[in-house]
Amino acid sequence: MNIEVAVRERISVRAFLDKPVSRETIAQLFETVRWAPSAANLQPWYVAVVSGDRKQRISDQVIQAVESGVGPHPNFPYYPNKWVEPYRSRRFRCGMALYNAIGIKRDDTERRRQIWNENYRFFGAPIGLFFFMGKNTGHGAWIDMGIFLQTVMLAAKELGLGTCPQASLADYPDIVKKELDVPEDWILVCGMSLGYPDDQAPINQYRTERMSVNDFLKWYD
Repeated sequence: MNIEVAVRERISVRAFLDKPVSRETIAQLFETVRWAPSAANLQPWYVAVVSGDRKQRISDQVIQAVESGVGPHPNFPYYPNKWVEPYRSRRFRCGMALYNAIGIKRDDTERRRQIWNENYRFFGAPIGLFFFMGKNTGHGAWIDMGIFLQTVMLAAKELGLGTCPQASLADYPDIVKKELDVPEDWILVCGMSLGYPDDQAPINQYRTERMSVNDFLKWYD
């Protein structure tokens, strides 16, 4: 698979086959990913791979917190406090495309809540990834982390794997860090579901729109 195909065909997978991903495959994935670039070669990342009982314990604890009324308290604010255009409309259209794909009406709050909690169950993927970054690495390290995450997703695509990067999996960093014995001086950036995609699942059929090149590219001669 060439780079253009991988970039165009990568999607956020939200339904996975009941098929295990071997440690050898994950090791192969990160053998490629470790070559991702970073400023001054800081390599500010740390990745936790969870599966089986450990993954289940994290899901159970997070969902229990949610259902007990404990609000999200991530290590950093992922989204703005107030949505403004054009981002507000883009976010709305993205959400509606997902709900329409699986037949959920806008006013069906209970079903929407159930679907949201699937984030914390890794959408049924056999593997969960948690991405951490050192606290004292500077703002530029966030760019490095973004590059690293995209490298993971494209390298996974090459191996026939599907991914879903999820800010939601960083909503309760205290639970994750305690379960994985991760020191407090690491920032939980996000999580990611990893597995073999169920290409027939309706939730994997919808696609989000993209700006045309002329909408974001300006030539200066």
